[in-house]
Amino acid sequence: MTVASTDETVSRLEPFRIELTGYCYRMLGSGFEAEDAVQETLLRAWRSYDRYDASRASLRTWLYRIATNVCLDLLRGARRRALPMDLGAPAVAGPGLGEPVSERVLVQPVPESLVLPAAADPAEQAVRRETVRLAFVAALQHLPPRQRAVLILRDVLCWTTEEVADLLDASLPAVTSALQRARTTLRTVEVPPGEPWRPSDPDQRDLLARYCAAFERHDVAALVALLHEDATMSMPPFRWWIRGRDRIAAALSDPAASCAGARLVPVAANGSPAFWQTRPGPDGAHRPFGLVLLDVQEDLITGIASYLDTERLVPLFDAPPHHIAT
Repeated sequence: MTVASTDETVSRLEPFRIELTGYCYRMLGSGFEAEDAVQETLLRAWRSYDRYDASRASLRTWLYRIATNVCLDLLRGARRRALPMDLGAPAVAGPGLGEPVSERVLVQPVPESLVLPAAADPAEQAVRRETVRLAFVAALQHLPPRQRAVLILRDVLCWTTEEVADLLDASLPAVTSALQRARTTLRTVEVPPGEPWRPSDPDQRDLLARYCAAFERHDVAALVALLHEDATMSMPPFRWWIRGRDRIAAALSDPAASCAGARLVPVAANGSPAFWQTRPGPDGAHRPFGLVLLDVQEDLITGIASYLDTERLVPLFDAPPHHIAT
C-alpha cells in the first residue's frame, strides 16, 4: 500500500472513530477498553482495506462487523462489569472504604467527546446521552455479548433487523429472538433513576449550581436537602456504597472525609452532570481528587458516584494533572 493510498484509507476510516468508540463502550463498559477495541478495529480495517468489497456492505457496516468481532473476542470469558450497588449490600456505619477492586470489575466512566458524535438537535443529543449513562451501560452488561450487540444495534443505533442479521451473519428470526430475549432481561434489571445532562434545562442548571455552591461551602445540610431520600453514594474503585440521605449526611460530616477547600469543575462524561473534584496541594495548586458523576431526577440528586482513581482517568479525559481549577 503506497503512502498516498495509506493516507486515503486513513481519511476514510477515521470519521467513524467516535461512533465506533461509543458502540464499543456500550459493549465493554470501559472507556479504556473501548479505545483499545477501536484502535484494533481500525488497524484490522487498514490492513485488509484492499480486500473490502463495497458491493457487499457499506464501509460503516464493514467496520461495525470488525468492531463487533473485536468486542466479542474481548468479552469471551470476561466477568460482567457492574456498579458498586450490584456487588453487595450497602455499607453500614464504620471507618474505611475497604480494599479497591480491579479496574475490570466495575463499569468505568468515559468522556463524551470519545463516544458521542456531535448533534445539532439538543433533543437528539439528550437521547444519545441517555444511552451512555453509567446505569444504562451497567444494565447492558447483564446481557450475553451477542444479545448485547443486537440490542445496541437495534434499539440504540436504530439499525434494521436485516442490517443486524447481515452484520452478525445470522438469520432474521435469530436476530429477532435475540432482541426479544435481551429486552426481556433488561426489564428485570433495576436501573437507578436518572436523567441525561441537558445544558438548556434551567431547572437542571439551577439544581447543579446549588449543589456546587453547597459543596464548595462544605454545607452538608444544604447538600443533603438536594438529595432524594433514597439517594446513593459510591466511591469506585471501592465496593463501598451507601443509601439514604441520613447515611450520606453522616459520611459527608465525617471529619476524616472533609472536602473543605475542594472545588467542582464541570466535565462532559457519560451523558450525566459530571465534575472533577479538585483539592489544593501543598503548593496551593488544585489537582483532581475524583471524577464525580451525578444522577438527577425531578430536581433532586438520586446518585453520587465519585471515581477516585484519577491517575488513570486524567489521561483518558485529556485533563491536566494540576491547575485544573484556579
